[in-house]
Amino acid sequence: MTTRRKFIQGAAVAAPAAALAAPALAQNTIKWRMQTYAGASLAAEVIEPAIKMFNQIAGDRMQIELFYADQLVPTGELFQAMQRGTIDAVQSDDDSMASPTEVTVFGGYFPFGSRYSLDVPVLFNQYGLNEIWDEEYSKVGVKHISAGAWDPCHFATKDPINSLADLKGKRIFTFPTAGRFLTQFGVVPVNLPWEDIEVAMQTGELDGIAWSGITEDYTVGWADVTNYFLTNNISGAWAGSFFANMERWNELPEDLQTLFRVCCDQSHYYRQWWYWGGEAKLRTQGDKLKLTTIPDEEWATVEAAAQDFWEEIASESDVKRRVVDIFKKYNEDMVKAGRPYRYG
Repeated sequence: MTTRRKFIQGAAVAAPAAALAAPALAQNTIKWRMQTYAGASLAAEVIEPAIKMFNQIAGDRMQIELFYADQLVPTGELFQAMQRGTIDAVQSDDDSMASPTEVTVFGGYFPFGSRYSLDVPVLFNQYGLNEIWDEEYSKVGVKHISAGAWDPCHFATKDPINSLADLKGKRIFTFPTAGRFLTQFGVVPVNLPWEDIEVAMQTGELDGIAWSGITEDYTVGWADVTNYFLTNNISGAWAGSFFANMERWNELPEDLQTLFRVCCDQSHYYRQWWYWGGEAKLRTQGDKLKLTTIPDEEWATVEAAAQDFWEEIASESDVKRRVVDIFKKYNEDMVKAGRPYRYG
């Protein structure tokens, strides 16, 4: 995997993403610093409303300063910074923040682990993933607070993708586990700071992006530097979470813990409809990206390869086997349930 890291300097960048209408603070106000995986334009949708709500309700009892992607530390160092207490809380997927846990590969886009965004909260809340995530993060001094779904994972590219052959040699910005899976189809995964992606597309350093759905492509400006959107996806929903340093979390009174959880749930709900409606609207009404599709019979070979990939991951540890078995059981149940849970 090609890697590059840009260290950002300057006091302006270190400023918080938003004070979020904080009131005059009492001397004993609890203050947290939280960093999201998302850049400014995306954070305005996926995290700022929830943190603003929390700050308004908590008042001078507690305030959270929100920082955007790479502002305090590079995204790949978020876990370590949170574990040390440099950052009190994080919004990210496990994969992007380089979590050292056994469940890291399942965060972000685990290939074909979900078909729809509602699959993610059901897997966590009804099929046992919450308990496994809690166990794994408790071992390393981090509180896993809440998991939810984001958008599906599609390709946005400069050149049209109409077959698997068109993917060969393409330098694609994507998540670590998704990149590991896609290399078998000739994709060259590239890791860059989130805010460098648009320029990298313009300079030719990248050929495309497999990091989001079409809603984010338009929201963050990637639709301005790509030409085509592939309707096939390798996952129906990004799985991400809210995390906190365990000591900081345990120091909170129970009602503030509850308030934080409620605001996380509000954030999850907001994204459910924002992404679901946005994906359909921009496919049908967006004027920047032309849609392309790889035929179903050809794409079926990618779905079949995912099953082999699952077994490869499961063979790495007992915990990973537990998680893969849950994914398998869940998807079997959805197929048996039939429409509208699964089609065809």
